[in-house]
Amino acid sequence: MSTIKANTLLHSDGTTTTQPSIPALDKRMAKAWVNFNGTGTIAIRSSYGVSSIADVSTGKYTVNFSTNMPNVNYATVASYGGHEPSGGQGVRTPFNTGDQLVGSTNMNVGNQNSDSPVMSVVIFST
Repeated sequence: MSTIKANTLLHSDGTTTTQPSIPALDKRMAKAWVNFNGTGTIAIRSSYGVSSIADVSTGKYTVNFSTNMPNVNYATVASYGGHEPSGGQGVRTPFNTGDQLVGSTNMNVGNQNSDSPVMSVVIFST
């Protein structure tokens, strides 16, 4: 097996080219993700494909995508934690609200909405 290392790929005419797309991998990779602090003044720690987040109400957040999803049939997964000492840590699936955003609701012990100091949302789409 050979390895090719390059800083820039050029087309045969000398112009720059876009990064190659591998369709089989594109369907298995996250289209967008975000990790944020959901308590107090919410803030994004790190993200990809996410333009902003909003604090809707206690334990409810909205994640806005940088680019629309190709359709509304995307899959979403969320995780949250940091609820000490009540142990309200776990995984919750957000709800799809359109092609530009996704919402998430977190419930703590006792089935009450609660803010999460550690919140992550990942979005997959074709």
